Amino acid sequence: MKAIILAGGYAKRLWPLTKDTPKPLLMVGNKEIITRIIEKLEDIKEIDELVISTNAKFENKFKHYLQNITVSKQCRLVVEPSMGEGEKLGSIGGLNYLIDHLGLDDDVLVIGGDNIFEFSLRNFIDYYSDKDASVIALKKIEDRALLKKYGVCVLGKDELITDFQEKSDKPVSDLASTACYIFTYSDMMLIKKYLAGPNPPDAMGFFISWLISNASVYGYVFEEDWYDIGSFEQLDGARERYGQ
Repeated sequence: MKAIILAGGYAKRLWPLTKDTPKPLLMVGNKEIITRIIEKLEDIKEIDELVISTNAKFENKFKHYLQNITVSKQCRLVVEPSMGEGEKLGSIGGLNYLIDHLGLDDDVLVIGGDNIFEFSLRNFIDYYSDKDASVIALKKIEDRALLKKYGVCVLGKDELITDFQEKSDKPVSDLASTACYIFTYSDMMLIKKYLAGPNPPDAMGFFISWLISNASVYGYVFEEDWYDIGSFEQLDGARERYGQ
């Protein structure tokens, strides 16, 4: 299994803080957001390679970062050919770019590079193994206004996802998608079929909504802390939790 950290965005909602610094390299506590993710990946024996997907603008920032950390797993930086918001491939387009450039031949763990989470990746991968199908991590959120900012899921029997809405004004459930997914190889290969149709290449939720009509996808619900660093409010909350 490969682990892919998506870090190809430009985080305009956090400008000027992220104008020249990619969001995954922002400090929360005494370490970068992406370092917190990598530390959780280090002990997962199934993962044989770590891939960081970024853009041409921040290529050198990530090269410098990787030169100054110690990672036990093989690590690769893949650079999308974009220099600004109007050129970016989007999360789904970025995965398609990786399919073309990595020669993927295995299942993949995909994590948004702006996520801080406390749930166990070991338990998440064990859940995926039990289901033998693609799975996504979900967090229950009671704040209806906050839910409108996320993709939300409806779960049926055995946690099978029966409905998925991307950032709806009227959320159909209180289970938010947390940008942490495990896709089977066969489901990853469906990305090309998805993009061949009139489907948006940006938010991953659009692909999930499409995928549940073409494959079985299950929801892993966790109770531990989670921060989606998409706003100053979330960033401040994470820094309060982990220290400035």
